Amino acid sequence: MPSTHKTKIEKNRINQPKLLKRSAASVLLIHMLCLSVVPANLAGAAAADTTKSQTTEAPAAKTPAAAPKAIPTVESLNLAVKSAVLLEPTTGEIVLSLNADVALPPASMTKMMTEYIVAEQVKQGKMSWEDVVTVSKNAAAQIGSRVFLAEGDQHTVKDLYIAMAIGSANDATVALAETVAPTETEFVKLMNSEAKRMGMKTAHFANSTGLNIADMPADSRPSDGKETVMSAIDAALLAKYIVTDHPDFNEFTTIPFFQFRPGASGRIDNLDWMLESNAEVPNFKAYAYEGLDGLKTGHTEAAGNNFTGTAVRDGMRLISVVMGTDANDQGSRFVETRKVLDFGFNNFEIKELVAANQAIEGEAPAVVTKGKEESVAYETAGALSFVVQKGADASSLKMQASIDSALEAPIAKGDKVGTATYTYQAKGAAEAQTKTVDLVASADVEKAGWFKQLMRAIGGFFSDLFEGIKNLF
Repeated sequence: MPSTHKTKIEKNRINQPKLLKRSAASVLLIHMLCLSVVPANLAGAAAADTTKSQTTEAPAAKTPAAAPKAIPTVESLNLAVKSAVLLEPTTGEIVLSLNADVALPPASMTKMMTEYIVAEQVKQGKMSWEDVVTVSKNAAAQIGSRVFLAEGDQHTVKDLYIAMAIGSANDATVALAETVAPTETEFVKLMNSEAKRMGMKTAHFANSTGLNIADMPADSRPSDGKETVMSAIDAALLAKYIVTDHPDFNEFTTIPFFQFRPGASGRIDNLDWMLESNAEVPNFKAYAYEGLDGLKTGHTEAAGNNFTGTAVRDGMRLISVVMGTDANDQGSRFVETRKVLDFGFNNFEIKELVAANQAIEGEAPAVVTKGKEESVAYETAGALSFVVQKGADASSLKMQASIDSALEAPIAKGDKVGTATYTYQAKGAAEAQTKTVDLVASADVEKAGWFKQLMRAIGGFFSDLFEGIKNLF
């Protein structure tokens, strides 16, 4: 037996090459017969398609993207300030922060709130730029920066607004406040109410001007004795509301000078030395900054020199705030502002990271009940842009989708089916940015007929029944 078994195995090994040759010949013959019945043009197309597929699959060599340059630290800027902040208003992104939450005396940056409220009154039709204001005793009694209004003087809202915006005139400011409200005290209540609405966490207003309480007329001082304070981030938020709700703000803030009344004493010069238009003015060209068109200076002995600035470059607007610069050097606030704005424009840009009608990768389609189809794909309803480090991509963008669980046919293409929340942390930025966009159906889903819905329900019933029985064992 062992000998016979060995012989059979050896024979099989000997015959194996012959069998393989016969099999290979058979396969070759069948292949040739199949090709012989295929028209030459189709065979050629098949060969061409095969070649094309192979070419497409081969990945093209990619040149590695250059890594974005390192962002300097805030400390490296050597800011000579008590606090500073830099904000991009469309995203709300804070790209620089130094003691930004500390409440400090804002001085005449307070007038930004008065400017906002007056502009809102005009926008809502409650007053007109051409309305004539009669100056009160309280307004005429203001000290500090002023245009020397006398009780009973009459000026238009527009002229007083310009005097406030570019010359920081305290008397013109109070005259406007008393036009909106019966008294400055009542107007201050409105200022504090608006501050809460805007989300300003530290701001408290004692008057419409930013003067210390001791410098106010005695009969108009607040009884609680609380001085005006505002943090840098609160000032930036206020500026954000101004540039967003009143994009024509710079029609006033960029006026280089204004002839308030005849004669040399009636001329008001803009206190903002950084205006781009000052590039040709000998006294100010060292401070002029490309794209800068506002916003408000401030100075008292207690506050030092403050400045809320805003500039636009390459389609991106930034809002900067510096507080507590050298009280004896008016130019110091502009020198420090340049450092802050340069930090933003040199290192950041606004980039669209999520396109409109973009499909959400890696997510299951939305479940639809009573439809001819049982699900529908979805996409973003609009685009989303973020402040990113220059040269950065979307690799650090994170997404969380929330899909409606009660979708029922019929559904039209473009109908909302959920939302997607995107989070992006720009390198070097103080906080992450979060934005939400609607997700909409990518196609129509018609309602299924009653018979199809019945069959689907029966199928679901037996499927559930089977699963229940299976789980018993």
